[in-house]
Amino acid sequence: MKKLIILTFAVFMTLMVQAQTKTEVVFTTEPEMECQNCVKRIKDNLRFEKGVKAINPDLETQRVTIQYDSEKTNPENLIKAFAKIGYKVTVVEPENKQEGKPEEKSTPKSN
Repeated sequence: MKKLIILTFAVFMTLMVQAQTKTEVVFTTEPEMECQNCVKRIKDNLRFEKGVKAINPDLETQRVTIQYDSEKTNPENLIKAFAKIGYKVTVVEPENKQEGKPEEKSTPKSN
């Protein structure tokens, strides 16, 4: 009986861990990232933000993709985190399927 309870509990915990709500957001930065030091600065500072799971800055496309737990943070908090290290960011909306172009949504400038 104890083994059944422990097994049930282990399965339940596994399902809870897998059920985390991971969301992805893509940003463009201002000023643009120019070198690997810019990439390192972004990764090193944003990795400590609560809920951030993965950070992928791309120098070639000038975009930063962040995967995060939507129960712990949101794009507004991430925008504030960028502002702390001197970047104004714009959220890049998912590609518009009708036109095939990405849409950009500007965010208010943070002080």
